[in-house]
Amino acid sequence: MPHPKTNHRYPDNVTGADHLFIIPLGGVCEIGKNMTVYEQGDDILLVDCGLMFPGEELLGVDVVIPDISYLLANQDKIRGIVLTHGHEDHIGALPYVLAQLKAPLWGARLTMGFVRGKLEEYGLWEQTESHVVTAGETVRIGSFEVEFIQVSHSIPDALGVAIHTRLGTVIQTSDFKLDPTPLDGRPTDKEAFRRHGDAGVLALLCDTTNVLKVERTKSEVTLTPVFEEIFREAEGRVVVATFASNINRIQQVISVAESFGRKVALAGRRMEENIKLAREMGYVSFDEGTLVPLGMIDQQPPNQVCVLTTGSQGEPLSALARMATDEHKKISIDPGDTVILSSTPIPGNEDSVYRVINNLCRLGAHVVYSDETPGVHVSGHGSRDEVFEMIALTKPRFLVPAHGEYRHVAGFTREAMKGGYREDEIILSEVGSIIEFNGETAEVVGSVPSSGSVMVDGIGVGDVGEVVLRDRRHLADEGVVIVSLALNQATGEVIAGPDISSRGFVLETETDDLFDRAREIVLREIADIEPDFTGEWSVVKTDVRRALNKFFKAETDRRPMVLPVVIEV
Repeated sequence: MPHPKTNHRYPDNVTGADHLFIIPLGGVCEIGKNMTVYEQGDDILLVDCGLMFPGEELLGVDVVIPDISYLLANQDKIRGIVLTHGHEDHIGALPYVLAQLKAPLWGARLTMGFVRGKLEEYGLWEQTESHVVTAGETVRIGSFEVEFIQVSHSIPDALGVAIHTRLGTVIQTSDFKLDPTPLDGRPTDKEAFRRHGDAGVLALLCDTTNVLKVERTKSEVTLTPVFEEIFREAEGRVVVATFASNINRIQQVISVAESFGRKVALAGRRMEENIKLAREMGYVSFDEGTLVPLGMIDQQPPNQVCVLTTGSQGEPLSALARMATDEHKKISIDPGDTVILSSTPIPGNEDSVYRVINNLCRLGAHVVYSDETPGVHVSGHGSRDEVFEMIALTKPRFLVPAHGEYRHVAGFTREAMKGGYREDEIILSEVGSIIEFNGETAEVVGSVPSSGSVMVDGIGVGDVGEVVLRDRRHLADEGVVIVSLALNQATGEVIAGPDISSRGFVLETETDDLFDRAREIVLREIADIEPDFTGEWSVVKTDVRRALNKFFKAETDRRPMVLPVVIEV
């Protein structure tokens, strides 16, 4: 890739008030929880507000969202949130963020439809100012002018943004590919990007998800004949798993199912809600009578049924995962059924996905997935050629790789330097990095405090940290032993106990002798207490815990979590 000669020029007489700061609070060196802060003077503009699904190491955590401590400390500066499209990693954190701060929203029609459903569920929609925009429209948000540019992705109404600042134009592509034949007939607007490149672009924040892939990303239309062949050969029911927000893919599956005379049932609450909304808004179309309730598919011949389901990433509680373990209340996978996973595992989800595939195979299903049949899924992200075509179109002065892990950023940097970009023209950032554009250079000048991730567990937001996760891992790995006893408050004499119980440590049938000896150790520790003891019982608990930890390690080579419970009478 030859280095495109930039047309960007800084304005004259740049002052400190003109400096631009870009702060990614998520979505760099990781896949998910996209959120980018643009700050100049007294104005802050946010692009996207996404979540990330947890890896297996985050035990019990439902979702992960950006840490917004910096935003909470600067609420008076926030002018609005621009949303590029309706995928969870770009809008999923909105209910948690808007519960803590207020900000108007801008997004395309389908995106705002999804957002409305989320915010209504949390009782936040009525109090949130929202604006629907279209590709080609420009709006002023504080001191920023934001132009929305059509991009092709795996969901309709996806947009990139050109943000006009005092120091120049910054383009954030968001998720994109240069698909010449997208299903919705709206390809990436390369002319708009070229127009900005000709006028001068200060910086390009570019999607790097597929930068390591050399072959150009295939068009969505190539999936239709693949689906048709699978449906043609399927003797039983066809179950298709994909993201509930992948509206284009859902339309393809329904259209193919109709062409083969199959009824379509939906599994998964989010799948049902999204299809209902997309149909009402005109983004999905199908004949009346095509959809049937999931509970009625047994009344149809198997070769006349198609099921659209969530769970393509192996999520443990998803509809597909419950089908794979034969725990779904309304559908069982039978020998002869065909299950299609129209997706590729997000990094970190591989084990969960393959566990589901193995369980489906055990039930006798024919499972079609990307490793076996590459054509069953196409990515919504552009490959290396498309990424560097975007650079050639926009001719940015600085490159800021985004929406990728460290390996993607490293690959992007190597290729950009081969094309002539200098190291100081490629700005490498991490979550929380403060990138300063000062009228001469661009560099990372520090990081915002408390940047990183916030865990959401049930209704708790941020109350699960590393200490809690460490305890959960300890419990999962080694189990727990609970020691309870009652002591005379005045004399320290044992009135009852010690009683010892355990979970996840050793089988109950093997604990009698072990726990008898453990009781003796506890009694010896208690016997050392002086009759006139007036200290803290927490010290006694610590001594008991330490003695039992040593004992269980010597006897079993395990270190269960020991929880002494002392009741003073």
